[in-house]
Amino acid sequence: MLLADNPSPGHEPYRAQSYGSRNGLRHIAAAAFCGLVLCAAAVSCANADTPVKIVVLGDSLTAGLGLPEREGFVPRLQAALAAKGLAAEVVNAGVSGDTATDGLARLDWSVPDGTQAVIVELGANDMLRGVNPQATRAALDGILRRLSDRRIAVLLCGMRAAPNLGADYGGAFERIYPELAVKYGTLYYPFFLDGVAGERSLNQHDGLHPTASGVETIVTRILPQVEELVARARHPHPS
Repeated sequence: MLLADNPSPGHEPYRAQSYGSRNGLRHIAAAAFCGLVLCAAAVSCANADTPVKIVVLGDSLTAGLGLPEREGFVPRLQAALAAKGLAAEVVNAGVSGDTATDGLARLDWSVPDGTQAVIVELGANDMLRGVNPQATRAALDGILRRLSDRRIAVLLCGMRAAPNLGADYGGAFERIYPELAVKYGTLYYPFFLDGVAGERSLNQHDGLHPTASGVETIVTRILPQVEELVARARHPHPS
């Protein structure tokens, strides 16, 4: 029915509703916003359930030398993260005897495409062999630079020098780790063997490699930093 040009006194003319009205737009906007929130929540949940791929690039300390496979650092760390409800796939790229230079040489195949985070634990063998700290620094710098270029989150584990190497060597060696962590903005754990080094009950007969109980101590102490690493891997900062 057509509206009258001159409606009767006291009667308002009929106004058709449309999606172009302010009320209609408000309803649409609200519905769209709710949809976006639900979508974002679904994506967030999906991301939280997708395991973060972590590679542990190290030497015998992370390779698990002298221990049953299930008692090594990598499987124990995997179990600790799972107990925290954090989905992660931790890959053991530890090679016994490796120096920092060895780690740099094998970096590309040890840290394959799709890796989101790396724990770097190298330098103990450099120290034990009295390698020039500048060579160790250059190798670790190369590792961190290439991982940074690939936008991979990193946790750098420090190492301390044996006292018998002297104060000059020890100082030059131990400064490598905090200085590189600052340079590249990586997470930093000052001493991988914290709480274990020098404790006879937590080390194997060689006095260098942790027992299963020693590994548990390492995992317990480093776990908060690894949790932060997982968070960084899930939510990387824009470059």
